[in-house]
This record gives sequence, structure tokens and C-alpha cells, in this order.
Amino acid sequence: MPPETRTKSETPADSASSRRSRASGRVTLSDVAQAAGVSPMTVSRALRGERRVAAALVDKVREVAASLGYVPDLAARALASQKSTQVLVLVPMLSNTLFVEVLEAVHKVLFSQGYHMLIGVTHYDPAEEEQLLRAYLPMRPAGLLLTGFDHSEESRKLLAANPVPRVHLMELREPGTGPDCYSVGFSQIAAGAEMTRHLLNKGYRRIAFCGAQLDARVMQRLEGYRQVLKQAGLYDQSLEILNPERSSLALGARQFETLLKAQTTVDAIFFCNDDIAQGALLEANRMGVKVPQQVAIAGFNDLPGSDQMVPPLTTIHTPRDEVGSKAASMLLQLLAGDAVREVSVDLGFRLVPRAST
Repeated sequence: MPPETRTKSETPADSASSRRSRASGRVTLSDVAQAAGVSPMTVSRALRGERRVAAALVDKVREVAASLGYVPDLAARALASQKSTQVLVLVPMLSNTLFVEVLEAVHKVLFSQGYHMLIGVTHYDPAEEEQLLRAYLPMRPAGLLLTGFDHSEESRKLLAANPVPRVHLMELREPGTGPDCYSVGFSQIAAGAEMTRHLLNKGYRRIAFCGAQLDARVMQRLEGYRQVLKQAGLYDQSLEILNPERSSLALGARQFETLLKAQTTVDAIFFCNDDIAQGALLEANRMGVKVPQQVAIAGFNDLPGSDQMVPPLTTIHTPRDEVGSKAASMLLQLLAGDAVREVSVDLGFRLVPRAST
């Protein structure tokens, strides 16, 4: 209602609330300014904590803003100031413990420096990643953290047209890429080769590979497996069981049963991820197959629970926390304009031999 007809019991905040943007229903900066009796510029400066605004006025503006439930429009602020405190982080899945751990580490580093995550889930689909980039890049995020390098051609064009500082997670910089391509991860090929060599050194010769999702990193692990077995003269393509379904305990159980029925001479199985390897161990127990006496089982990523399986699962430990924290720290360096000495940081991996092999 107009100021002159305001009742005595009505506060400035009540009046401003009634004048909020009819288009969006949001409390605006102008609403806060009118309720506080100052200009919108003063409100903006007060909420940013600028020293030119008296402390008493800052307290008053913040009190009014809180009473109205005002939330700053970060996208508009970024457009106006050419600065943003948001970092877009794209990961394949949130149901995968691995990426939850990465996000936790990223958040811890960014939040401590006043930055906030925008999280997008690609579901291992380059086309979905492209849609997310189209949706989020107009919001002008300060930086990007992207999982891997498996981008569609259109996504590559979008990234080239929007030169936002970015760091790639979980993989290492591709050979031949430009000097501004930053990455934190480890060699998936080397890790796959390491597990295969471990199985060979244990005396296994009919070693199968079971893959799920078939994203770029799984296929790199498969490449490491192939390289080692070809060098040993033991590669057999029929021992590769590849399924584009998402990895799960149930899929691992099915792959284990299918493989043993089709390949009765297989003596070891390298699963591309721990969850399908865990499913295989459970199925082996149901089928009465002794592990590792009849067939050895190995996984990848050292997910929670792998050390509690019966028998405990041999796997590759991957440095998820370190990848997240190091990538976030590298991005902060780029945002600050600091020189980054090491553009591709290899954090390595660790073979964890347990009783399943």
C-alpha cells in the first residue's frame, strides 16, 4: 500500500514485501533499498561490505535484507561486475561414491576461498554434457572443473568460444593439447596395466576383463589390460565381457555367471570397477565357486566395502580426495592469474593386493 496509507503496525519491510517484483515473486535490491530508506547502490555496497558505507548503516541494511528474505542475484552480479563466485563442476554420476568424494574435496577448497559449486551430472553422455554447458555458460561461471576429456565436437566449440579457466579431473592432459589445458588425475591405462601384471605375476594365464558403462576411463583401463596380455602372448578377445549398462552389484553378478558358463577355463577376472567386482564375489559365494582357488577376482577404485568382502577384494586405489582438492587449488591459481608450473598433475594410483587374488 502507499506510504501515506500505511498502518502504524505495518513495518517498512511489510510495505516493501508487497512491492516485490510481480514477474518473479522475488524480493529485489530495490525492495531492500526502499525498506531501508537508502539507494539501491548503497544497499549493494553495504551487502558487499565496502568500507565506504558506515558500519551502522551496513547493519541496518543487512537486517532489512534478512527480514525480507532477500537473496542476491549472483548471475546478475556476475554480468554487472564481470566477476563470479560460482564454479561449474561436471561429474558423470552422483550415485557413484568416487565422484561424491571428489565433490566433497572440491567444495572444501573452493568454499574456504569464497567460491561455490554449480554441479551438473552428465551420466557419462557427451551430449548431456553439451546441454549442461549450454545451460550454465551463460551464467558466466568463474571457472570449470570437467571430468575427463571425452567431449563432443559441439562442447569443444563451446569451450573454445568461452575461454573460462578450466581443469580436467581424473585423467591426464592429452598429448598435443595446448598449454592452457590443465588436468589432475592419473594414467588409467597404466593402472589397468598394473592390475593385469599383478594377475600375471600371481600365475594366472586366462585373465578376463569385465567392463561396464564403457566410458573413456573404462576403455583406457581395458587398453592397459590388452597391452600387457599382448606383450605376454596371452591376449584373447573372447575373454572381454563389455556391457554399456551402469556398473552395479547386480550387473557384476550377471557378468560373473555368464563368463564362467561361457569360458570354463578362465582363472582370473579383472573388473573395471569395484561395485561389479563386489557383485561377482557375492555371486561366487552363491554359486559355491571358491575365490581365488577356482577363479581370482580383482576390481578398480578401492570403493568402500571392498576390504570387507569375503574374501577381501584386490583392487587399485585411486586418489579421489587428492584429485578434487588439487584440481580446485589449481583452478584458484588460474582465477588469481598466478602461473601454474605443472599443467598436468599425475597423482598416481596404488595396487592393493588382497585375498581375492
